[in-house]
Amino acid sequence: MSDFDTVVDRYLATWNETDPAARRAAIDDLFAADVRYVDPMAAVDGRVALDGLIGAVQQQFPGLVFSSGGPVDAHHEQARFTWNLGAPGAEPLVIGFDVAELDTDGRIGRVLGFLDRVPG
Repeated sequence: MSDFDTVVDRYLATWNETDPAARRAAIDDLFAADVRYVDPMAAVDGRVALDGLIGAVQQQFPGLVFSSGGPVDAHHEQARFTWNLGAPGAEPLVIGFDVAELDTDGRIGRVLGFLDRVPG
């Protein structure tokens, strides 16, 4: 498993963490203080805003979990990966594609997200 495989596993686990204190601790550990997250539905700056976004997504899709949609492709300080959101073992409700960039401290500094499949 590459370092980026581990980063992406931790990234998805953070999006799945429903305990607010544990989620915030994971965000503080994995993401830069000035993290920038952008996808077609949201654009947030900083850990507090990212925490709020993750909590809002969990409220919008209760009981669904994020999982890897395939291998991580990475080079230098950036990685691209596909993810699924759905009930375990079921067809994903949402499929997305993210690009994550690490900062000089090895934390995620920016995420650029794309949505390939969304509910109608």
